[in-house]
Amino acid sequence: MTNEHKAEDLMLHPGHLMRRALQAMNLLWDHEVSHVITSPQFAALNALYGVPAIDQRTLGERISLDRSTMAEVVARLSARGLINTARDSHDGRRKTIRLTPKGVTTLEHLIPRTHEMTRKLVGALDAKDQEELLRLLTAVVSSNERRRGQSSRPRR
Repeated sequence: MTNEHKAEDLMLHPGHLMRRALQAMNLLWDHEVSHVITSPQFAALNALYGVPAIDQRTLGERISLDRSTMAEVVARLSARGLINTARDSHDGRRKTIRLTPKGVTTLEHLIPRTHEMTRKLVGALDAKDQEELLRLLTAVVSSNERRRGQSSRPRR
């Protein structure tokens, strides 16, 4: 049996490169930012920063986490004493979340570390290319989030 097809050059596949970039980011996150607080957990803390209280669904939407992942993030942050959760007095189905003083301190400690991690992650690029990378990634994310939003709407 002969194979007439050549293997794909995965270095030409954006998805493959994004996966590898994510692996690099996760490794840097662990070394530079935190062994305990994950990137999604940091995103939640950051979204809560300066906000008096927000419900769990809205928080998940703001940081693009599905309901079950958001529930896990909230449980872990709550167990670490970084957030408080409470049932909304007007709607018992709604859970409001706020940062604790420990959560604020933790976030303020992590923010500069995220800047250092980002500097190392994209350090091979000059400032112009870093801006272009951010622009391109934003375009890819925005396009796919719009498509996901359209596919979740009921068809008429």
